Amino acid sequence: MNDNPKSTLNLQVSNTKTSLYPILSINFVGTLGFGIVLPFLVFLVTRYGGDALIYGIIGAAYSAFQLIGAPILGRWSDYFGRRKILLLSQLGTLLSWLIFLIAMYLPLNTFIDVNSDVWGKFNITLPLIVLFCARALDGLTGGNISVANAYLADITEESKRSKNFGKMAISSNLGYIVGPALAGLLGATAMGETLPVLVAILISVIASGLIFFQLPETKSKPIEKDPKPTGIRNILGHDQKECYQIECKEKITVKDILQMKDIRFLLGIYFLVFLGFNFFYIAFPIHAVQALDWDLSQTGYFFSVLSIMMVVVQGPVLGFASKKWKDPILVISGSFALALSFVFYVSADPFVSIIISSALMRSIIVFIFFLQLC
Repeated sequence: MNDNPKSTLNLQVSNTKTSLYPILSINFVGTLGFGIVLPFLVFLVTRYGGDALIYGIIGAAYSAFQLIGAPILGRWSDYFGRRKILLLSQLGTLLSWLIFLIAMYLPLNTFIDVNSDVWGKFNITLPLIVLFCARALDGLTGGNISVANAYLADITEESKRSKNFGKMAISSNLGYIVGPALAGLLGATAMGETLPVLVAILISVIASGLIFFQLPETKSKPIEKDPKPTGIRNILGHDQKECYQIECKEKITVKDILQMKDIRFLLGIYFLVFLGFNFFYIAFPIHAVQALDWDLSQTGYFFSVLSIMMVVVQGPVLGFASKKWKDPILVISGSFALALSFVFYVSADPFVSIIISSALMRSIIVFIFFLQLC
């Protein structure tokens, strides 16, 4: 029995008075950076000697290294605090943009010249290597969005959880809308691709400042009082204790997760859906440059339109559809709509490419949403 009237148990407390704007701004900046780089990366890669293969490798570098870094940063945030890891992640993003900017002004030194029937014709140049390192570093420290969601969960009351996470989704969508549009608008100036990168650096500096100056840490707070009221049994030492049996494991392993009902099936569908989805995000910029002969502004506006349609589908369209049709119908129709959208993208007509294909592709959000409810 513990004779100390103060319990040593630590609890994570939610500070309901904490403003949401800093964490929403951080989440917005995270998606904004991805949105900015998406339209013009293909132009840089082809200019520096790369082809579709090299563009795909550099484009995949962020996600590949995020797969390594995000779980580590998430665990660190549990031990060292959300704010510290968010600041570390954002400083990593800032450093990656600085490296990205440096790559744009490096000499075009060629290290490897490839001319193959299998791999195609391309050059491995110094700027391409540095661009790869910049995207890899951003991915390795790219746990800011996942940690930001954990931070929001820490400071949110249960009754406000849906409302606050809805605001988080809005901030993400705004980043995907503003980012490509900003890249297209600024890329049309005399400074070309340099100006969007400079703006991304400035935004990263502002986000780092928000974390450092405006974002309070979520800390464990010890209980200062005995949570159980004092009674005559406590005084006489005859208090009857309640007994509990903990049936869950202390640590859940990946094997335990894979043994859950239908989890392998859902993970398999998720993998296939996002595989096709990301094929598009890597392949379409190349198609836009080579087949549609689009410039940076047109590509940026296109991806901005995609994001606007995603907001529309996630909001009123999904709300209306979920009341009219059953979940399996929406899941199947969403998957067919995604497949059909890829057919329309081969059209050289910008109206067909942007309106019909984009509207169909956004319906994949319905598909993903209902998978999450299964």
